[in-house]
Amino acid sequence: MLKIDIGINENDRTNVAEGLKKLLADTYTLYLQTHNFHWNVTGPQFRELHLMFEEHYNELATAVDDIAERIRTLGVHAPGTYKAFAALSSIEEVEGVPPAEKMVELLTHGHEQVVKTARQVLKTAQDAADESTISLVSDRMRVHEKTAWMLRSTLRQ
Repeated sequence: MLKIDIGINENDRTNVAEGLKKLLADTYTLYLQTHNFHWNVTGPQFRELHLMFEEHYNELATAVDDIAERIRTLGVHAPGTYKAFAALSSIEEVEGVPPAEKMVELLTHGHEQVVKTARQVLKTAQDAADESTISLVSDRMRVHEKTAWMLRSTLRQ
């Protein structure tokens, strides 16, 4: 493979990619959790939540691909196993099938955690003057912040 010459030195590319690996792991874990809840949600809000979760996991599936491809663009291999994601993710897996309201709460916290992970990657990308990663991560933050707000809004006050 040819040497990568995109105006970001190798050390900075590696540091950004390591942060993106964590963002990828959080995003993939949240994707799996959302898909699981889509399949297993029950209760009076079934239809609304089932459809909302489907929208969310479809969006997350696209995001996973975008993040992994950015890691590859930086010249680093993207993680792609459950074991790797479990080691890198800040989002804990959920055992069993929680009630619908708990699902919404868990997903809200998951989206908020992805935002926090993204903020860490953003700082690294800014230090490296990596505008492409900054744009990707900033867009991801906006999506997760809005999704967390929408999920929170379905919960009883």
